[in-house]
Amino acid sequence: MKKFLVLACALALSGLSSAALAGEGFVRGEAGQSDVKVKVDGLGSDSDKDTAYSLRGGYWFNPNFAVEGHYSRFYDKTLYDDGTDYVDGKLSAIGLGIVAKEHYSESNLGFFVQLRAGVARGKVSVDTSEGSGSATSTKPYYGIGAGYDFSRRFGLSLNYDHNQGSGDGLKITANTLSLGLEARF
Repeated sequence: MKKFLVLACALALSGLSSAALAGEGFVRGEAGQSDVKVKVDGLGSDSDKDTAYSLRGGYWFNPNFAVEGHYSRFYDKTLYDDGTDYVDGKLSAIGLGIVAKEHYSESNLGFFVQLRAGVARGKVSVDTSEGSGSATSTKPYYGIGAGYDFSRRFGLSLNYDHNQGSGDGLKITANTLSLGLEARF
């Protein structure tokens, strides 16, 4: 009886496609613009925009759910330079999160919307003619996107992401609008 049960299970599992049992890895590159806002207690607030990019990778467990890791650079500019003294500022983050995706067709191709959320460790770095320093904080991030999967292996999307950081009287937010290209393997 046990041999028959094992054989029946083996035949049932062999009938399932490998695509149904196995997910697929992905890499994604995004480029766009970040609107960075800084608020310092007692000093006020300011904002600036800069070109941003993000490199993401992860694993789709099925067409609707994935985990991802990412590195994002939101800001990298010279804030002051008079030829002698200078101040350079950088804002970046590494993170880990989940992605939920829904296609408008049963084939899991074509138009889709996606949500992503997780935790990111943001880092603000300042380099001056007098020295340098940095600070980090770990906060949640979230984003939304819409796009088009041209094939099972390639898609394009427009994304909006919100990242934040704070500490010692400093609050920073980075709202990023980007175009993303994703390859799945």
